[in-house]
Amino acid sequence: MKRFVRSVTTAAAVMAGAVNASAQSDQVPMTIAKFLAVRAVSDPQPSPDGRLLAFTVSAPSLDEDRNRSRIWLADLGSGETWEATSGSGSERSPRWSSDGKTLSYISTRVDGAQIWRLPIRGGEPTRISFVPGGISEFLVSPGGKAMFYIKDVQWPAAQEINQRNSPYPTEAKIWTELFYRHWSEWRVGQRQHVFRLEPGDSIGTDITPYDRDVPTLALGGVGVALSQFGTEVAVVLNPDSSLATSTNNDIFVMGPDGSGRQAITTNPANDNSPAYSPDSRYVAYLAMTVPGFEADRQQVMIYERATGRRRALSAEWALSVDAITWTPDSRALIAEVPERGGVSFYRIDVATGRRALLVSGGVNRAARIPPRGDDMVFLRSTADRPAEVWAANWTSGLGLRQVTTQNDEWRTDLALNPLEPFGFVGALGDSVFGWVMKPPGFDPAKQYPVAYLIHGGPQGAWSDEWHPRWNYAMFAARGYVVAAVNFHGSTGYGQAFTNSISLHWGDYPYDDLMKGLDVVVANPWVDGSRVGAAGASYGGYMIYWMAGQTNRFRTLVAHDGIFNPVSFIGTTEELWFPIHEFGGTQLMPSARATMEKWSPANYTARWQTPLLIIHGQDDYRVDVSEGFQAYTALRLRGLPGKFLYFPNEGHFVLRPRDRRLWWSTVLDWLDASLRPTP
Repeated sequence: MKRFVRSVTTAAAVMAGAVNASAQSDQVPMTIAKFLAVRAVSDPQPSPDGRLLAFTVSAPSLDEDRNRSRIWLADLGSGETWEATSGSGSERSPRWSSDGKTLSYISTRVDGAQIWRLPIRGGEPTRISFVPGGISEFLVSPGGKAMFYIKDVQWPAAQEINQRNSPYPTEAKIWTELFYRHWSEWRVGQRQHVFRLEPGDSIGTDITPYDRDVPTLALGGVGVALSQFGTEVAVVLNPDSSLATSTNNDIFVMGPDGSGRQAITTNPANDNSPAYSPDSRYVAYLAMTVPGFEADRQQVMIYERATGRRRALSAEWALSVDAITWTPDSRALIAEVPERGGVSFYRIDVATGRRALLVSGGVNRAARIPPRGDDMVFLRSTADRPAEVWAANWTSGLGLRQVTTQNDEWRTDLALNPLEPFGFVGALGDSVFGWVMKPPGFDPAKQYPVAYLIHGGPQGAWSDEWHPRWNYAMFAARGYVVAAVNFHGSTGYGQAFTNSISLHWGDYPYDDLMKGLDVVVANPWVDGSRVGAAGASYGGYMIYWMAGQTNRFRTLVAHDGIFNPVSFIGTTEELWFPIHEFGGTQLMPSARATMEKWSPANYTARWQTPLLIIHGQDDYRVDVSEGFQAYTALRLRGLPGKFLYFPNEGHFVLRPRDRRLWWSTVLDWLDASLRPTP
């Protein structure tokens, strides 16, 4: 069934309201230095009695070229906040003891990432773990007697494979399986396992000693959960033999020592994020239904431990659920749901499946509810406001209020405009929506160039959030009207809309993007002759694709983009992705034909637009060779181009100095074509 635009005013009218320039007269546009000074708030953890809040604050350091994080505490009654940790290293992952008297966390101050414990009523922190090589994450048993942590281990064959114990050691690697690297790290001879750490023990015992990553590395979601009484552990792992082509994550439960392991899901698609109800009667989890598809709709499932019965709570819901958390009475779940360019919280009744909207507007994530108290805490951000911790009543959503103010002072002198939505009829006659952000000091009597942003995924979406990388306000600060369309394939508009991009990388999304651009440039305050486009991952693919399909853009920016689908499938690590998107491997004639049909590499003879290409050497999702191929084609065409190469970055640019260079290079490149010096 077609989804036509109904009660949407014409896009030009929606976007025509001017920001009050006088209100910004004493404010200034954001700079790169100012952007890098944002304090990233994350991981809110309320104390068991609901009176205190622990959270993590991270800030980049150009001097040290790394992000340093600290644990902060807030009194939820008075609003007072203070830094709870200090010294060398960084701290993260605050976790309360069941009595609320101590706070454990991960610190890198000595011997890598180790567990430390801080008494809340005063006293010095003490080190709990002495694990060689450090850990990645940990959980505190609800009973408070044991901890469980996750770390990489050398699988027995690894020492032989890497030859590290040889008289003549070498860094060469040998492997015989497909899943040999992931995102930006090599996984040859490495397995991720769960360890149990008893009181008095500083190293712990591996309770998942088998040839699997436990929890699984791929597809996201929560990978380990503990029952309320500490008598059971749930883990997510993939039991299939070919991990690179399978999304068959299943949930297994076992005793706290690893004994009695058994699967509670047998679904051939992705099951993840187990969560025990506070009364330990149920395990809730998220489940997809299509094997091999990483962006299928996730529905909420309930597994009754005593009987083994399971049922779906959101089977009739077209939207997908990203995360779940239980209410203290075990009667409902709080679901984190992407929808229409935002992320909302819904309360889902366990008995009936009825749902009620609690919090919407902007992007709301990481809901946490203490055992006692009426409020949940969560992270909330919008395009003009970095994430802070907020609170609201978990039964009604009322009493919405900001808890932390880490970036309030930072924002005081900045001219930051909100996102404005617009809609139009796109490919297939469907409703398509997008966002516009106007530059600081916007004057409707003037005309502005356009920075047209294209999201990755491709099953992703531009949301009303403060993006740590592709930040709308950073582009707007240079005097651009920023436009971003959620084309066919985007999430948050129903699963049918998300599914539509598979096998159609170059037609439906491209059609949406061109029609969306028509709407944007129809505004009198937009100069349609000065438009540049930029995107990453699939967005980078679309930049390459558009270069061979249209000359509407003066300049283009492609970050870690797919240039040639045939070579991409031979170098990426999660093979289920291209197999699903193109209908098979490159060895299958029909799939090969689809790859060739939508390959930007086959249209480079049409390229006429200057292009900035960016790629990281450690990007194993989209190999750096994709960028090299595109740059070679560009220069052989004799077109203006530039390659920004990061030898130590993966799919995302994370180091502060590299982020600084990324922004200056991208913005200067756009300015050279769209805002030339008079």
